[in-house]
Parts: sequence; C-alpha cells; structure tokens
Amino acid sequence: MNAEIDVTDVTLQTARLTLRPWRQSDLQDLYAYASDPEVGPMAGWKPHESPEESQMILDRFVSGRKTFALEYRGRVVGSIGVEGYDEARYPEFSEQRVRMLGFVLARECWGLGLMPEGVSEVIRWLFEERKLDVILCGHFLWNKQSERVQEKCGFRHYDFGLFTTKQNKVEEHELRILTRADWLSAR
Repeated sequence: MNAEIDVTDVTLQTARLTLRPWRQSDLQDLYAYASDPEVGPMAGWKPHESPEESQMILDRFVSGRKTFALEYRGRVVGSIGVEGYDEARYPEFSEQRVRMLGFVLARECWGLGLMPEGVSEVIRWLFEERKLDVILCGHFLWNKQSERVQEKCGFRHYDFGLFTTKQNKVEEHELRILTRADWLSAR
C-alpha cells in the first residue's frame, strides 16, 4: 500500500546537499533547470515554457508535501519526489508500506554524483524513519543516467512495462525495487 508521506518539516543533509521542502522563493531556480530542453524529457515531461508554468508546478510541490528540493551550493538544482505507485498493477505489495521515487537534476550538475548522494539519503530516511518496506523506482529504457543512479543506490530489476508520459508519448519503462531487507544487508 502507498504509505503516508509528508516532508513538510523534514530537512535531510548529505556531504554536499540539503534536501528540504520546496519554498515559494525557489521559483527562479526551478524555472532555470525545468526550462532546459534536456532535463524534462528525461523524466517524461516537457520543458517549462514560462515562469508561470514553473509556478504551477512549485505550488503542487508545496501543497503535495511529498517532494524534496535538492539544494546545492545555495540554490535548488533538482528534486526527489516520494510518489505513489500503481496499487492495482502491483497488488503483491498490498500488505507492505511502499512508495516510488522520481528524481530530476539540472543538466550542469549531471555527472557529479549528486543524485546518487541525494537518493541514498532519501532511501535512508524512508527505511529508517518512515519504516517503509519497499521502495520502487523506474526509468525509461533509453535513460541510462537514471538507470545508473538506481544501480548505485541498490535497486534491482522488478518489471518491464510501458509508461505514458504527460505528452501522451508511450515509452518502454523498467521498474526497479529496493527492499528494506536488501538495503540493510548491503550496509
């Protein structure tokens, strides 16, 4: 089942990142990376065309209370969302506490190891503090960067399928899984 998540009062710290709730003052940073034509399509959404579009997304992040802003060197360069998964498609998890991660990072930060660092800290928080049993994460088959982040963080293959993006484009998709037991044994 989709476990309840609220990041409103949560701040996580890594060596280089602060993961925290989104604020209205983050609008310019969000627009700066979300308007990049290389960033959104990696996650299945179109680049933001205006600050007003970014404002609508920022409002959803704030009200949804399930998405961390990734702050690096004083500015927000990405996000990690603790999303719900499709309970009807995966009924085998009905007795477990489960969520799904989604993440995006500004292009100028690609290749610096920031996303595995941030995702690893969110995983720790979800397993240790929120007591989840399972975390799912997916990527388009062509998105090798996302695949590599998931591998570095301990996710293993679970399922293949098709994913319909926000632009109604159908993409081949791999779903990966990390259980609390596997995470604990790898520590």
